Amino acid sequence: MSILARFNEIVKANINAVLDKMEDPSKMIDQYLINMKQDLAEVKRETANVMAEETRTKRLVDENKEDVEKYIELAKKALLAGNEADAKVFVEKKAKVESAGEKLNAAYAAAHENAVKMRQMHDKLTADIEELNSCREAIKAKVAVAKTQEKVNKFTSGMDKVQGTMGAFERMEEKADKMLDQANAMSQLNTEPVDEAKALEEKYLKSEADTDAELEKLKRELGL
Repeated sequence: MSILARFNEIVKANINAVLDKMEDPSKMIDQYLINMKQDLAEVKRETANVMAEETRTKRLVDENKEDVEKYIELAKKALLAGNEADAKVFVEKKAKVESAGEKLNAAYAAAHENAVKMRQMHDKLTADIEELNSCREAIKAKVAVAKTQEKVNKFTSGMDKVQGTMGAFERMEEKADKMLDQANAMSQLNTEPVDEAKALEEKYLKSEADTDAELEKLKRELGL
């Protein structure tokens, strides 16, 4: 692609749009700067060549105008001298020079347009490089912060998973407690109920037996 063919692409390029497309601006910005500086060096060389061509064609245009004026003056002098044939020769020559001048003017117009484009491209690239250099460190700093934030987000996500696991253990513990409570309740339900009357019966029967035994003991001591 010629440098002039890239004119619209370079002039229309937007630094912010280019940076948005970069997957990792901190790494790519340096390479992008290198590419832009290489473009600028090429643009400078081409701009110098185009400006030289503009100057050359402008000089030819000026010389052509001078020749036209010269043949007009010669034709006038020939007429004043009474040499109409000579004046005709000068007029015909002037016509040829003017015809060549039209082509020279077209060439100069094209050279001038190219020179304007090259200067615009040069100024655009220079401004973009300055802008990119000025925000280079800021961009790298932002990317570093973004990467740190990504790590923090991963750790935070990990902690969320840990919290979720702890919650699962707590639910399991609650379930185990519930199962134990149910088992204890079933154990209590399976135990035979206490017969209070029978318990009192054993108490009083035992008391009566103790009394009879004590009486027998006293009788023996008394020899009765």
